[in-house]
Amino acid sequence: MRDAVVVEAVRTPIGKGKPNGSLAHVHPVELLAHTLRTLVERSGVDPALIDDVIGGTVDQVGEQAMNTTRYAALSAGFPETVPATTVDRQCGSSQQAVHFAAQGVLAGAYDLVVACGVESMSRVPMWSNVPPGKDPFGPGIAERYPDGLVPQGISAELIAAKWSITREQMDTFAATSHHRAADAWQQGLFDAEVAPLDGVARDESVRPGSTPEILAGLRPAYHDPVFAARFPQIEWNVTAGNASPVNDGASAVLITSSETAARLGLRPLARLHSFAVTGSDPLLMLTGVIPATDKVLRRAGLRLDDIDLFEVNEAFASVVLAWRQETGADLAKVNVHGGAIALGHPLGASGTRLTTTLVHAMRERGARYALQTMCEAGGLANAMILESV
Repeated sequence: MRDAVVVEAVRTPIGKGKPNGSLAHVHPVELLAHTLRTLVERSGVDPALIDDVIGGTVDQVGEQAMNTTRYAALSAGFPETVPATTVDRQCGSSQQAVHFAAQGVLAGAYDLVVACGVESMSRVPMWSNVPPGKDPFGPGIAERYPDGLVPQGISAELIAAKWSITREQMDTFAATSHHRAADAWQQGLFDAEVAPLDGVARDESVRPGSTPEILAGLRPAYHDPVFAARFPQIEWNVTAGNASPVNDGASAVLITSSETAARLGLRPLARLHSFAVTGSDPLLMLTGVIPATDKVLRRAGLRLDDIDLFEVNEAFASVVLAWRQETGADLAKVNVHGGAIALGHPLGASGTRLTTTLVHAMRERGARYALQTMCEAGGLANAMILESV
């Protein structure tokens, strides 16, 4: 029976998604091309052997339009015969690329495939794919949800209210993310996964000196009198400090079977064990990680206690803390090298960024099983379990 294994995983440093960010000068195609080029250089594979390149990008407009993944593969020097496609499952786009790639290997459709992702939020701002005055949802959604859907920040506030998550809890979680990321950099734990680019070698959003006391001084990021009247339960505790920033970055993983890996002399980092994707309430939007975790554990025949490491995307601190309340997971095992609040959240790149960090952390810590899950706009979530080899 075929399996699917990760044999190499790399990412760029993550820059601030602002005009003065460290990677703002790099075209998104070139961001992704850099990771693809580094992926084949570090693995030593002949890129002509790659059956497909599946990439995630969220705002597919402007410089991220026209199937960005295809042009990144060409810019990276891959043969013209290597195909590529770009997918969008919102924040989980490149995790979905991993699912598709691994499932293709398991099905026998691929022998060697790249899953990757990119987002340059400095050059292609979030929501720039929706022109002013245009409705991306349509009349059917307006009829089904007559009170209207809400932005992600309001969803994060609703989650905090529903699970009685306090400002202090969110700020403490956020500060811990920064401390873990800073410690990981200090210990050289990111060296194996990061591919420096144009003199940029470190993640730009990590703040080693962050504390709950400092974060407590930040103002609410999403306060709106209209939503305050509609949702009087909201206490307005989500800030720029306990939410992920906007960022630039790219990441990529190389996936194959154990048989092909042995034939090509590649060393597997982890086996892709089980997969799940689920939908959830599009109003709360970001809670899908809870049923997705349950679903993937059931598919794997595992219990939560079997999992040694977790990567739960830190879109907002309230999301991870609500997930923790529902699952009972030990936060000491979650995002052990810091999460998106500290490292950054370049939307389309985050799925494979989490996978990259996770497979290296598994090897460094001797973990047998690891679980990755991501909340996604529209009420979606991906989850997968990795196993040591």
